[in-house]
Amino acid sequence: MIGSNLQRELRNVITRLEPTGAAIITDRNVRPWALKVAKAIKRVGLKTPIHVIPASERSKSMAQLEEVLSFLERRQIDRGGCVIAVGGGTVGDLAGLAAAVWQRGVRLVAVPTTLLAMVDSSIGGKTGVNGRSSKNAIGAFWQPSAVISDLAAIETLPAPTYRDAFAEVVKYAVAMDRGLFDLLQRNAPRLADRDRSMLERVVFRCVAAKALIVAKDERDRGPRAILNYGHTAGHALEAATGFRVTHGRAVAFGMRVAARIALAMDLCSKRVVDAQDALLEEFGLPDRPPHADPKRVLAAMALDKKARRGKVAWVLPRRIGHSEIGHAVPGAIVRRVITRSLA
Repeated sequence: MIGSNLQRELRNVITRLEPTGAAIITDRNVRPWALKVAKAIKRVGLKTPIHVIPASERSKSMAQLEEVLSFLERRQIDRGGCVIAVGGGTVGDLAGLAAAVWQRGVRLVAVPTTLLAMVDSSIGGKTGVNGRSSKNAIGAFWQPSAVISDLAAIETLPAPTYRDAFAEVVKYAVAMDRGLFDLLQRNAPRLADRDRSMLERVVFRCVAAKALIVAKDERDRGPRAILNYGHTAGHALEAATGFRVTHGRAVAFGMRVAARIALAMDLCSKRVVDAQDALLEEFGLPDRPPHADPKRVLAAMALDKKARRGKVAWVLPRRIGHSEIGHAVPGAIVRRVITRSLA
């Protein structure tokens, strides 16, 4: 569900699920929003205790997973219960994995509070925590029973966090939706001002695109790889910097790398590279190289969970709105592009 002030819809969802109990997982930054969710659900006669995690990508860890599972055990959430994830991608991934393994699986309701989570991580059923040197290495596929994207939550986001999300939005546009690319180009100022009607159109379009792909390939064995556009180098950058680079900035970096690799292999034109760069710039994702050691990034890439025997199948753009999966890229090209992109 996508809209504004969806407390009534949330109550209706919980009523239909008829859970024997429920627990909210959130982080410190959005605890006030979690309290609103708890208050809304209380009206249907269900108390929802709240577990708060630190607001950091580093919360996607086995240690935090154990804390969440202990909380569910203390609150006696049984197989008829429900986990409600209120927050961004970190909360959603962690709470989702807890829901997947607690009692061998209890229902999950996602209440994403960031644009990034609304357009991407809350859709598709991927849950997980990070390994010591690789992102999302420990996880499970666990589809939510409902996703409630209340656009009112976006208004409270800090500007950098809000802008960060547009890396994933641009990803959909470049990889698979030329119409979305045109929409973003025409309406960048309205989106920068958080115009709700325009945001609703963009969120809907991203969710629809991802849902269609996931429906074809839930377990990520084939076509779903298109959603990895920008994530090969992006995830490696996150891991190489100890997750100090924001996800959006990392994905923007990864998209720039992928486009330049495609250009070097004569798969796309310079116009594609320039158009993508310009749109990323429109949303405050400048072409400013992060501080990272290229050797560390290249090493992390080989540990990517999609790699096979250390070899990565790249998603590369051919034209705006159309990318291809499964490209083998010579190591020399990867090294050259990564090194130049971090120079």
